[in-house]
Amino acid sequence: MSRKAAVPTFSNGSYLQGQTNGRLSSVDSGQPAQEGKVVLKKKVTLLRGISIIIGTIIGAGIFISPKGILKNTGSVGMSLTVWTVCGILSLFGALCYAELGTCIKKSGGHYTYILEAFGPLPAFVRVWVELLVIRPAATAVISLAFGRYILEPFFMQCEIPELAIKLITAVGITLVMVLNSTSVSWSARIQMFLTFCKLVAILIIIVPGVIQLIKGETQHFKNAFGGNDASVLGLPLAFYSGMYAYSGWFYLNFVTEEVENPEKYVP
Repeated sequence: MSRKAAVPTFSNGSYLQGQTNGRLSSVDSGQPAQEGKVVLKKKVTLLRGISIIIGTIIGAGIFISPKGILKNTGSVGMSLTVWTVCGILSLFGALCYAELGTCIKKSGGHYTYILEAFGPLPAFVRVWVELLVIRPAATAVISLAFGRYILEPFFMQCEIPELAIKLITAVGITLVMVLNSTSVSWSARIQMFLTFCKLVAILIIIVPGVIQLIKGETQHFKNAFGGNDASVLGLPLAFYSGMYAYSGWFYLNFVTEEVENPEKYVP
């Protein structure tokens, strides 16, 4: 008779690991870690989950999109209408994902739900398009905006060199990649800090605007739907800019297995 050596369990990393018997598998977040399973540690609390949602929604899009919406709608009133409709559509999407996150307690977001509903082929196509087209393009837009905003104070009197923007962008992407690969806890802490900074920036824009409205500065709302006529081709671009500004409400579902009590915290 021989005695089988036990595989040690490590609890200081991002994973809880037991005897795997040569397989990697995950369990529902509602069940405790079992022997022979590899599961993600639940380090995303309610506050961290909120910061993930707010931090991803309030990003480069909110500072870039207003110009595109106003340009493609042609009037203040129509642009506010587009903002409202895009917000309602995003709310419906968020409510659907809140329910999906409580019913299917697995990480992966879009991929996981398409896999459960339609099978592996559509799920593979979706994640393939996400990795090769959608995510790189979105990351490029956000990162280039980050690089431009970082360098803006140093180039007040002249144009920012494109090479400098690209270098800062590359450094930013690398730092984010290293941080997310190193520690979930530190990533969450940085996310919470950046979320606070974004909220402060948004308040700096909103509060003076509300003060001006209280003072009676409402001349831009007179004949709000007047001005340039909105073209049929411009409205889809305006809606795209609006949906891009609101995007981010689905990101918590990508880490559902790391959320504490997802039945309560995800909604």
